[in-house]
Amino acid sequence: MAAKRTMLDEAALMEYAARLLRGRAHTSGEMREKLRRRAARAGDADTVLANLRRLGYLDDRRFAENFATARLENEGLGRTRVLRDLRQRHVAPKLAEEAVARTYKEQDEVALIEAFLARKYRSHDLAALLSEERHLASAWRRLRYAGFSSASSLRVLKRYAADEAKLDALESEPEGAAEGDP
Repeated sequence: MAAKRTMLDEAALMEYAARLLRGRAHTSGEMREKLRRRAARAGDADTVLANLRRLGYLDDRRFAENFATARLENEGLGRTRVLRDLRQRHVAPKLAEEAVARTYKEQDEVALIEAFLARKYRSHDLAALLSEERHLASAWRRLRYAGFSSASSLRVLKRYAADEAKLDALESEPEGAAEGDP
C-alpha cells in the first residue's frame, strides 16, 4: 500500500522545488506536474513556479539548449531523438525545435552517424559485421532510434551493405517502427 503524501503549503512547496532542482535541472512543465501533485492549494503551485522563474531557477530556453548540447556532445544522438526527448520533458515544441536547430546547425549528420556506429560497434569489425543482413537491419533500427535521418543513415550503411536492395527495403519500414528498438 502506498504511503499517503502530505499536501504542502506555499513555503513547503518552495522548499520541495529547491530540493528537486538541487538534484537536476527541470523544465517548467516537469516542475508544474510535481508541484501540483503535492500542493495543498492549486494556486500555490503556480505562485511557486512564478517565483522560480523570476529567480532564474527555471528557464526552459536555457534547459533546452543545454540538454540538446549535452545529448549531442556526450551521446552523439541525432536531432530527431533530442527533439523527441525534449518534448517528453514538456518543453514547448517551438522552443525545443529552436534549441535543436541551433545546436545541430553546424553538424554534419553523416559524420555523426559514422562516429555513432564506430562507438556502438567498437569491438567489432564494422565492415564484416554489417555485411550480414540481420546486423545491417539492426544498425538501421539503432540509427533511426538514435534520431538520425533515413537519407543519411542509408548513405552511411550502403558503404557496408553486401546487397543495397535490402537497405532500400528497410527504408520502406513505417517511420515509427524503429522507435521501439533500442
